[in-house]
Amino acid sequence: MFQTGIFTGYFPYGLEETARRIRAHGFNTVQLDLHFKDLDVGPGQLTAEKCRMIRDTFRNHDLPICCISGYTNLIHPDLDRRKANIERLKEIIRHARQLGSPYVISETGTYNTESEWMHDPKNKTEEGFETCAAVIEDLAREAYDHGAVFCIETYVNNVVGSVEETVRMFARVDHPGLGLLMDPTNYFEDHNFDRMDEVINQVFDTLEDKIRIAHAKDVARTTDTSEKHADIGDEDALSSHTFRGVGAMVLDAPGLGNLNYDLYLRRLSRKHPNIPIIIEHLTEDDVPRSKKFLEDRMRANGV
Repeated sequence: MFQTGIFTGYFPYGLEETARRIRAHGFNTVQLDLHFKDLDVGPGQLTAEKCRMIRDTFRNHDLPICCISGYTNLIHPDLDRRKANIERLKEIIRHARQLGSPYVISETGTYNTESEWMHDPKNKTEEGFETCAAVIEDLAREAYDHGAVFCIETYVNNVVGSVEETVRMFARVDHPGLGLLMDPTNYFEDHNFDRMDEVINQVFDTLEDKIRIAHAKDVARTTDTSEKHADIGDEDALSSHTFRGVGAMVLDAPGLGNLNYDLYLRRLSRKHPNIPIIIEHLTEDDVPRSKKFLEDRMRANGV
């Protein structure tokens, strides 16, 4: 049966309080965000002792860490920013095992200078792809050397933004240090939204052996084509947690959109019957509803 988890970043508290609140909702695993009110784990501040403290706190609350957020723009057009982003990601990768999980996750990024989720023409060029591939290969090697796996998360407006581009990246970087974070909502734009089942099946037909962790959110059409962000009740919240989509798609909490969850869960269970599924894109007060929706669909599909 699937494991139900949530990002720790949706609970903006100190380390102990974050773990306590998540466990009180009945979750049994978490995706770790290195962001706590009472502990500095920012760039250059990760230590073996802090990792042990974080890992053991969640373990003490019966919340094993299944993966770690490393979200950043891998190909930021400002080369100094790009270097800093990659160094921070490598820092997390080097400490991943000490934090309790080998899996570190990031989207691939964009050459857009205004947003990490907006399209840029260079994203779809050979130069853009090859530059990104070189970074990913370097990260996969770094991960492998430290007993970890770097997992890319496809997102439509990034360099790796479609099923075809994801398949191509895994062919280009054929390395045991590279895996896939499965989130079907990230593959949809206005042009393929009405072919939802076809796209979901295509992802699994071509990539299911690469999947390491899964996400649970939802997708729907919207007339608001701006970059959308939500107020999650934390003035220090990371933009990756407030983001709710750009263009014709809105990315919201599970059960608030049109994702074919029955197909998603059935396909996921074929080769990954015990995989952690991490809920995202929600506010703390919506956690009970979102969790119930997801687990109701799990029960309905016997997974």
